[in-house]
Amino acid sequence: MPTEMRKIGLSLGADICWPLCFEQIVDRLQLDVPWNGQRVGVEVERLTIEPFDLRQGCSYDLVIDRLTHWYHVSREWIKKAVIMDGLYVFNNPWSVQSMEKQTTYCMLMHLGFPIPETWLVPPKEYEPKEDLQTTLERYARFFDLGQIGEGLGYPMFMKPYDGGGWKGVSRIDNESALRAAYEQSGKFVMHLQRAVEGWDRFVRCIGIGPQYHIVRYDPDAPLHNRYTMDPNPVNAAEAEHLRKVTHTINAMFGWDFNSCECLHSNGVWHPIDYANPCPDSQVTSLHYHFPWLVTSKIRWALFCAITQRKFNRTLDWAPYYEVAAGGGTFEEKLDGYAK
Repeated sequence: MPTEMRKIGLSLGADICWPLCFEQIVDRLQLDVPWNGQRVGVEVERLTIEPFDLRQGCSYDLVIDRLTHWYHVSREWIKKAVIMDGLYVFNNPWSVQSMEKQTTYCMLMHLGFPIPETWLVPPKEYEPKEDLQTTLERYARFFDLGQIGEGLGYPMFMKPYDGGGWKGVSRIDNESALRAAYEQSGKFVMHLQRAVEGWDRFVRCIGIGPQYHIVRYDPDAPLHNRYTMDPNPVNAAEAEHLRKVTHTINAMFGWDFNSCECLHSNGVWHPIDYANPCPDSQVTSLHYHFPWLVTSKIRWALFCAITQRKFNRTLDWAPYYEVAAGGGTFEEKLDGYAK
């Protein structure tokens, strides 16, 4: 019989399938784990949304968060619990809030990763605000979108500087398409990113703690067929390279759970979209890969909860900058980043 209990909380939005599996598997395990002279059991509970006292205690040892990137009440409760109560959460709520695609592109460019050439352009439209109007009249400069496109080169992709789910993403093949897409972009701040041409493989590497899983991805297929069932999408050397890339990104930004998209072209793996700290977890899209995702979440959550793993509240980028400033090839630097 357990002499101590750990509680795992699930902070959920519209998720249906994986939480049910997570709860049922942990319940059926009836855990009684020897740890530090005690017998430890584990229970799972879904977080509710309600008013809270900033000084109230926290009954959870760990929370898996799928909500705070868009629902602020839950995000602020999790921040409170991390600061006041030492809660372990994946993922780091401050990092999820602030490390949008723009930041991650800049960071990996600085570290020497082969990120495609990328521009950021101001939005086409703005919310009507008096102070903003004054600011734009004083400081905003007209720019020639066609000239930017010519310098960047076609084809390219226009996509929001933040967010996911393929929302607002357009492939651009010429100047007229670029101008048309910008006219339709509304209030989004957009990236223009040169396309990786001649690619032969598109993969997603899903990282959960130290675990990783590489899936060949078909972006042109219907949603339920995009994650292919190719059993060998990469060779052993490529798998190790992608593992290092994914774990470097996750460690740098304080993410326990993330997916990294890479395109392979002319012998080079190009990271193109890797700020996904709330990645797709639905059985309808993952299908064949869904059991790996659920069991890997369970393994990492149980390890962190039972051992009472300490949560790193802050990020330290200095070691990565030191490696970047040193000598050596990119592969040698990647070894340093991934240590």
